[in-house]
Amino acid sequence: MGCFCAAQEEFYCEVLLLDETKLTLTTQQQGIKKSTKGSIVLDYVFRHANLMETDYFGLRYCDRSHQTYWLDPTKTLAEHKDLINTGPPYTLYFGVKFYAEDPCKLKEEITRYQFFLQVKQDVLQGRLPCPLNIAAQLGAYVIQSELGDYDPYKHTAGYVSEYRFVPDQKEDLEEAIEQFHKALTGQVPAEAELNYLQVAKILEMYGVDLHPVFGENQTEYFLGLTPVGVVVYKNKIQVGKYFWPRITKVNFRETQFELRVLGKDCTETSYFFEVPNKAACKHLWRCCVEYHTFFRCPRTAI
Repeated sequence: MGCFCAAQEEFYCEVLLLDETKLTLTTQQQGIKKSTKGSIVLDYVFRHANLMETDYFGLRYCDRSHQTYWLDPTKTLAEHKDLINTGPPYTLYFGVKFYAEDPCKLKEEITRYQFFLQVKQDVLQGRLPCPLNIAAQLGAYVIQSELGDYDPYKHTAGYVSEYRFVPDQKEDLEEAIEQFHKALTGQVPAEAELNYLQVAKILEMYGVDLHPVFGENQTEYFLGLTPVGVVVYKNKIQVGKYFWPRITKVNFRETQFELRVLGKDCTETSYFFEVPNKAACKHLWRCCVEYHTFFRCPRTAI
């Protein structure tokens, strides 16, 4: 019986990092079991990444229906039923959980580098759309970080096409990136990455965590959780914005999500949205509570 229980405790997990490398966590190598707290797993990944400003980061996982969750540091791995039901083996994704409003003011260079990797991934996967000229600037900073100064002898025509920057990459973007790259001579990788963040942080969808919801008459909306508050989108257009200091309560019941906001006249108004299912509604509520707590907490100010 003892051997059977030990086998049940065996844990094998791959953590996909932002630099596209993998970190393997197992019972044999790190002593991580299903009874291990999420905080222990997070600390191990943070040490591996040499991160000090850890509050901004987390570990995501997907359940079988592709709903995304964040690993709860206060719970054991076994208590994350949606994770346990997917394996073994298990997969966790390391990434930015809370986007700093101005990532350029983060204290540690390694933190800014991880933000650079995350935002670069957001652009590539379409979560952070940007116009052609901005995409060209961002792409040039990536090339400068990767290859250094433009060299006509090494960087022959078409060299940019070996890299992917946006979901539907066209030749005109690659040509624009090449022209921008030629003008970046002298920028070391850390400088190019900082300049990348300077441009990316002003994009409308920077740091926006989108959740699909329905309003009256089953009208489709998205609620976007951001560093400054909750933004409401309809047909990709912003139709409402509620700042964290004015949000007095978030609540949910079954598939109904409530956002209570304090108006300028000091009266409270509740806004109700329907969420596709109960699990998604609870997830939206939890994310909203965590954002509200994080961005109203003085110790996180940068």
